[in-house]
Amino acid sequence: MQQKNAAVLTGKQHFEILDGLRGIAAVSVLVFHFMEIVISDYSKNFIGHGFLAVDFFFCLSGFVIAYAYDDRIQKIGLKDFFKARLIRLHPLVISGSVLGLLTFLFDPFGGHPELYNAGRIILIFVLSMLVIPFPVMRDRFYNLFSFNAPAWSLFWEYVANIVYAFILCRLNKKIIVVLCALSAVALGFVAHRAGNLMGGWSGGTFWDGGVRIAYSFSAGLLVYRFNWIIKTKLGFIPLSILLLLAFVMPWFSWNWLAETLVVVFYFPLMVSLGAGAVLSQRTRKACLFSGNISYPLYMTHYAALWMFGNYYNSHKPGTTELVIVITAGSLLLIGISYLVMLAYDIPVRKYLTAKLKR
Repeated sequence: MQQKNAAVLTGKQHFEILDGLRGIAAVSVLVFHFMEIVISDYSKNFIGHGFLAVDFFFCLSGFVIAYAYDDRIQKIGLKDFFKARLIRLHPLVISGSVLGLLTFLFDPFGGHPELYNAGRIILIFVLSMLVIPFPVMRDRFYNLFSFNAPAWSLFWEYVANIVYAFILCRLNKKIIVVLCALSAVALGFVAHRAGNLMGGWSGGTFWDGGVRIAYSFSAGLLVYRFNWIIKTKLGFIPLSILLLLAFVMPWFSWNWLAETLVVVFYFPLMVSLGAGAVLSQRTRKACLFSGNISYPLYMTHYAALWMFGNYYNSHKPGTTELVIVITAGSLLLIGISYLVMLAYDIPVRKYLTAKLKR
């Protein structure tokens, strides 16, 4: 239903396989966040590159924004563009913040709400809902958004949307190519300095997030504007496997270079292939479900991860128990994200969209 509504609003086809791949990336982030608590050494973690899913999100976003708005943003105007983006993104920002606050206050496995007075908690919560970074909680590793950690990427998504609306939509392809190339160099520098590309989520790595989206968003723009859409018979399942390879690849001695190459070349290629692939009837339901729960899952799952971290530190579960908890927890969070989508996200966006049309 979401795909059909989006197609009606834009008057264009919907890239269903790209949506499905976004869902695969969101599930990969979920599993990665579980596993990094258990195995903090990413070189020994089977999904140690799962954080690169965010770079795939950014690249996909650049492609989708250019496809949806390049030829009509001047007609609809900046005001309606920003309203449309807020309607699409912000309801789940709010729900993620609410869930984060509730789990912070009522975590059965620990946490330290007593370390913060009511005023500080309210301030952190309000700024989280407004997507204003506030990395002040030491016991949460100075996340930009202590109650909803993944919102750091939404902050940069909003920044990219603003830059697109005021600048990028007006620039020709040659200038975007230059900006993209410069961003690729900066991305390599950030990766080399840190040894990886997982920065951007904390106060200390804030600007790493800006570099990550600067390259990937502009690369997505170029995929659309140069029409680098590769027609392929590969369907949803083969492309999902190809995408997963980027997250489960081994760590190398030159890990920073491997991750940079994946982001610079492999993810734009995946977007090109996904845009040119045809969805078969056999995998349609799985692909559509994956796409539908992708954003709700990404924006609601981390509240439970703080609880899992406290549970892991306080109970020291064994391997068998961990397998059961992580598997059941992942399935439960996918189910919760689906319910949040049906009961909250879709109705709210439908109401706000109708109000915008009026």
